[in-house]
Amino acid sequence: MSKYQLFVKESCGTCKLIEPLLPEILNQLDVELVSQDDADFPEGYAVTFDESLERSYRANIEIVPTLIKEHDSGEVSRIYGWDKAAWQEITGLQFTIKLPLFQPGCGSKTLDPGMPEKLAARFEADKLQSRVLEFTADDDIEACFDQGWSDGLPVVPPTKVRLMRMLSGTKRDPQEYIGAVPPDLGRCTIEKIALNAVLAGCKPEYLPVVITAVEAALEDEFCMHGLLATTYFSGPMVIVNGPLARSIGMNAKGNALGQGNRANATIGRALQLVIRNIGGGRPRQVDRSALGNPGKYTFCFAEDEAGSCWQSLAEEKGFAAEDSTVTLFAADGVQGIVDQKSKDPDSLTRSFAAALRVVAHPKLVMSSDAFLVVSPEHERVYREADWSKQDLKDRLAELLMIPGTELVAGAGGITEGLPQTAVDKVLPKFREGGLSVVRAGGAAGLFSAIIAGWAASGPMGSIPVTKKIIV
Repeated sequence: MSKYQLFVKESCGTCKLIEPLLPEILNQLDVELVSQDDADFPEGYAVTFDESLERSYRANIEIVPTLIKEHDSGEVSRIYGWDKAAWQEITGLQFTIKLPLFQPGCGSKTLDPGMPEKLAARFEADKLQSRVLEFTADDDIEACFDQGWSDGLPVVPPTKVRLMRMLSGTKRDPQEYIGAVPPDLGRCTIEKIALNAVLAGCKPEYLPVVITAVEAALEDEFCMHGLLATTYFSGPMVIVNGPLARSIGMNAKGNALGQGNRANATIGRALQLVIRNIGGGRPRQVDRSALGNPGKYTFCFAEDEAGSCWQSLAEEKGFAAEDSTVTLFAADGVQGIVDQKSKDPDSLTRSFAAALRVVAHPKLVMSSDAFLVVSPEHERVYREADWSKQDLKDRLAELLMIPGTELVAGAGGITEGLPQTAVDKVLPKFREGGLSVVRAGGAAGLFSAIIAGWAASGPMGSIPVTKKIIV
């Protein structure tokens, strides 16, 4: 024999609408009435008052009324709202009370603002493995500083409710193992990444991007441990491509490399906090950078693909336009390029080449990779001349072939430089594939930028890593 559960709430007009049907239903079927907000509703019947909402949460009730039909093996079917034909089919009854044929239901109390994560924290805590710490201090933010969880700026205290809210941003299991984070090789799971995303101030919808950035950082070719241990300036830079970057509101336009956008700021920060808090990568310990750069707080932006005449970075890497990706690069700070007079692509490319020549040092070649960030106004010069991104790269490669006489130690009165064995050679500034080009920035301003990379770029150091984002 079938059994039924009927979930209702007194504040729902549709639940009150069906109240006259209850005598017909209860006289012929085995029905448990479960009320979310009133122990006496419906009046005159035996009611299970779901005051804690555990029953509703575990039954995944999203709309009331919801009628669930069950057999011994479990749920058979369910219907929500009021639909006369559907209710008659699920109950096998023909109702004599005259009611409208259809009326939509109301939202379940389990979906009230802030309630899903509260219920998850209350009833699914067994899925979490993080330690619960109790603080006696009145100021939770100061307590986070005291625990050493901060990068020097205030962080968001990671309560259980906030953690469950963050985990709602992905379908992946909280205990899925992602890898060992250097330098201490701390065990990293989705849950631990989510905790640091909370600390950073992320929204749940940013979590898949943060997870993918961490996965990229743990790839051997990125060499995260070496990047930490070097005395050079560099730290991880995150570039996001694809529909997800747009849907979560990332900034690819004006001030894309600066402050003011929550997604850009907190995604990059979350990656750095993972490295700090899970891996133990802290300044003046394993992080041995002599000067560092402000991007080691956070360095994250989206490529401006909308309206671009070029392939995106992700498409260059072999991904489809509909894919969302993260590219991780071992980056220094931002070096500006000003050219407000070049109206033809060769002249502008010569400006870019002259600026790129000084990456790391004018005499150092094939050591640092770099990203050239071309603004929309500069890109227009290439668009109008029908130059592809590859045309720009090819011309830059030609212009950046440098005679060894200019590179060897002592040339130009500068002791820094290559050994004298290079004097008769002509060498490229960048290794093959070491220069990447992306489009970003505001619509006004004939300014582009260079983001130089670690001086140990390449297969023996760090190369950029691109990964598809899995929600």
